[in-house]
Amino acid sequence: MLICLTASHKNAGFDMLERLSATADAAGPRIRNGHPAVQGAVVVATCNRFEAYLDLDAAEGDSPVPAVHEAIRSVGAVAGLEPEELRSTFGFVHGNAVAGHLFAVASGLESVVVGEGEIAGQVRRSLERARTEGTTTPDLERLFQRASQISRRVKNETGIGNEGRSVVRLALELAESRITDWAETKVLLVGTGRFAGASLAALRDRGVTDVRVYSPSGRAAKFAASHGIEAVGRREVAAAAAASDVIVTCTTAEHHVVDRELLEAGRAGFAASAAGSPAAGSPTAVRPLGLVADPADAPVERQLVIDLGLPRNVSPDVVEVHGVELLDLETIRIHAPLEEFGATDAARAIVGGAARAFGEAREEQDLAPAVVALRRHVFDLLDGEIERARSRGDADGRTEEALRHMAGVLLHTPMVRSRELARAGEQQAWIDGIAAIFGVTPAADAAAPASEARDTLPGDAREQHA
Repeated sequence: MLICLTASHKNAGFDMLERLSATADAAGPRIRNGHPAVQGAVVVATCNRFEAYLDLDAAEGDSPVPAVHEAIRSVGAVAGLEPEELRSTFGFVHGNAVAGHLFAVASGLESVVVGEGEIAGQVRRSLERARTEGTTTPDLERLFQRASQISRRVKNETGIGNEGRSVVRLALELAESRITDWAETKVLLVGTGRFAGASLAALRDRGVTDVRVYSPSGRAAKFAASHGIEAVGRREVAAAAAASDVIVTCTTAEHHVVDRELLEAGRAGFAASAAGSPAAGSPTAVRPLGLVADPADAPVERQLVIDLGLPRNVSPDVVEVHGVELLDLETIRIHAPLEEFGATDAARAIVGGAARAFGEAREEQDLAPAVVALRRHVFDLLDGEIERARSRGDADGRTEEALRHMAGVLLHTPMVRSRELARAGEQQAWIDGIAAIFGVTPAADAAAPASEARDTLPGDAREQHA
């Protein structure tokens, strides 16, 4: 049984999403080990979403509620949140609806910016992390792999992902009114991951050429070399921040990397340099090295700080510094554009069809042990009758051929009905039926697909009757 617990910008506050995102890496293993019914867990965490996809081993008629409640307690334990608060917030998706939900998420249909491109990669990396942690299962593997395929199809067949939609680009659109000329804008980029690459591309699309990069983890030099920009070291970052018109942060650091102290230290460094002495009383008391020597560098009077990190990369106290304005994910979310209905409707049609097909295939897989048991029963009887016919002198094989044909005819209708009932969600009726008529029940070891059952029909008979 597939279950999804979901908290997003639609039903959860930013502070809760921030807490959940910060501890997402530890959530999967904790959920997996929290209850014996939980066979696997894949956690998807983005700047506006936290979701846990669970594979439960629940017998027919068993309630999934105890396992779900334990999963919620596990999430709360790692995030430092009360289970009651999470239960009142989390959305709950189960059964075939899980596929439709994940396909929509991976295709960007549930994002703040509908059609944004980063989410597909985030979903794919969530599965990769679950593999590394050993928390995935065959059903979760199929679900997430299919989600990646559907997201590519949506992108290729609709116009929803063709305009470079992303939270990054929306943030820059919101910044337009504060920027006089992007070509003359100095930018400090804080972060070197995939989001930083997307941010740099979006800045360049607007004509920005003066970009420096700083990495709290020390990766700035490598990122700068591969993107043709200048790296900033730890001792230079205060001055670089003070000299930038726009600061864009997008790191996975779990602490604030830009705050009031940093900006004031940078400005104090410039003032001390102009006076020819170290910054007396500066919180860092560090001369900002070579950056101050450039006459083009000077503290700017108005600054825009764009915080794209979750957890927050920027302390709220930066707005206490004169001339500084903060644009964070919470503000960006409020200004997200409405859907473009034509492309969105086409995308949702693709997602809906794919989810139905996935559900039908999965329901047929649920019947596989019973199908294997029935075919094995019939072919065991067939083998016995063929052996008896041979002992009575069936030298030319005509009796054997007739018996094989008859077995195919007898199996044809039960196989057709198995698929029909599976697609109607009535697998148990078929299982009960073959048990009542043939005395056949799924064997404990009959987990292979029906196609792996011992099938000795000739090729033409299989095509017609199987």
